[in-house]
Amino acid sequence: MRGMADFDTSWSIRVYYEDTDAGGVVFYANYLKFFERARTEWLRSLGIEQLELARNTGMIFIVRATAVDYLSPARLDDLVVVKSRIDRIGGASVDFLQEAWRDAPDGTSELLARGSIKIGCVAAATLRPGKIPAHVRSVMQSAARAANTLANASAPAAAA
Repeated sequence: MRGMADFDTSWSIRVYYEDTDAGGVVFYANYLKFFERARTEWLRSLGIEQLELARNTGMIFIVRATAVDYLSPARLDDLVVVKSRIDRIGGASVDFLQEAWRDAPDGTSELLARGSIKIGCVAAATLRPGKIPAHVRSVMQSAARAANTLANASAPAAAA
């Protein structure tokens, strides 16, 4: 099983008042916003700007399915780290596994939420499914392979 360090990327966000409910706990739907931002920043770090992708290819990414397990609440002022990795890349879709962790001042981390997010590639004009542009798919696959190689290299050796 993979650990927190075995993800393709991580992105941090501070919890603000606007992210919480009346009790000071992060509103459940905001985890989806945190996950979205993390995926967008990951793509940006790979040189893929979604606005340029739409302009140059006519293709956009949309969320087609989500499933989130909420394990522990984040609260006002917490630092949340979202870990993301590609679980599967198809011709017109990408499945991500994402986790939200709280970093504590003592250096420990607590898993707050775990999500499976299915992304589809569609034509912006019609919203009909289309192939992920080849250069985008190649960059995503390379990043996922690199993360997988790193995870496998850092995994403890199996007992003989």
